[in-house]
Amino acid sequence: MVKYNCLNKIAAVGTNLFTEDFEKTEDFNEADVVLVRSAAMHDMDLPENLKAVARAGAGVNNIPLDKCAEKGIVVFNTPGANANGVKEAVLAGMLLAARDIKGGIDWVQSAKENEDIAKLVEKEKSKFAGSEIQGKKLGVIGLGAIGVLVANAANRLGMKVYGCDPFISVEHAWNLSRDVIHVKSNEEIFKKCDYITVHVPLNDQTKQMINKETIGMMKNGVVVLNFARDLLVNDDDMEEALKSGKVAKYVTDFPNYRTANMDGVIAIPHLGASTAESEDNCAVMAVNQLVDFIENGNIKNSVNYPACEVGVCNAEGRISICHKNIPNMITQFSAVFSAEGINISDMINKSRGDYAYSVFDIEAKSSDRLASDLEKIDGVLKVRIIK
Repeated sequence: MVKYNCLNKIAAVGTNLFTEDFEKTEDFNEADVVLVRSAAMHDMDLPENLKAVARAGAGVNNIPLDKCAEKGIVVFNTPGANANGVKEAVLAGMLLAARDIKGGIDWVQSAKENEDIAKLVEKEKSKFAGSEIQGKKLGVIGLGAIGVLVANAANRLGMKVYGCDPFISVEHAWNLSRDVIHVKSNEEIFKKCDYITVHVPLNDQTKQMINKETIGMMKNGVVVLNFARDLLVNDDDMEEALKSGKVAKYVTDFPNYRTANMDGVIAIPHLGASTAESEDNCAVMAVNQLVDFIENGNIKNSVNYPACEVGVCNAEGRISICHKNIPNMITQFSAVFSAEGINISDMINKSRGDYAYSVFDIEAKSSDRLASDLEKIDGVLKVRIIK
């Protein structure tokens, strides 16, 4: 029986997909696989029996990826499952920045006891009028699942859309509207656009990418939207830009003590992917990936191990190995099978950085002794009998 643990509440539409071979446990230390949303795992001791972690969402900064990789624990995420929810939140944020709808609503609430409010509306409404987004230039930095949807939707709303992503996938490139102007550098977006939205992962290259230098390239009165990660924006530099008027509005889905108290900030309490539909989609994708990994050894949407598709096993046995990406590993694996008199009917080996993943279909049932012999090889991190 495979035991799964949920570190956060996971939608039942997902967990109901676990087969009868899976059993829920409330004890993290007993878990073979784990589902997580926002729970911080960096300080957690990872049990030796843990084989996989699935993040029901895209961001994985709450998961110790290297620590997991070193223990042979495959970490999955669910890119695209919450993309529509975030897209709609970005559009809402853009409209809130263009038209002072919130200011208008607050004014109505402050005047709601006044019997002459209907007359006052005509006098006061000009304070909250704002401008339209049609015809304005939107720059989308990062054309992944969310960025492509944002770019396409803004294009249909009549905006002139610029997109930048040197690593855009073939799939996302096919889905991108031909009317979106693909530029080669973020600098072009900074210099040209009235609205700028960032949709990139947080890493050493992107941390605080919106800063004094890059803001200095932007048009006066620009609107910056951040529905990706809090630390993509330097708060000190943003506050200065808001005070000077260089940035008209900063819309963020990640309020902190600084931004929540800044004038010119529209802070939303991390609602981008918090729709019922997004949570359901993420749960379904996460569970399906875990089940496929446990039952077949397939890896799809891992963030620390290579993608590996081996289908359903039709051979007598199948065994998977997480190992270091170093020379001579396949030769040593083959020698173990040979010593046991076992023929390999099919195999696949994939690598990603310092780590690799191998799957062997063999013409005999896998055994604990076989797994133990493979585990003794230097560089092997985890061996799993699938069949």
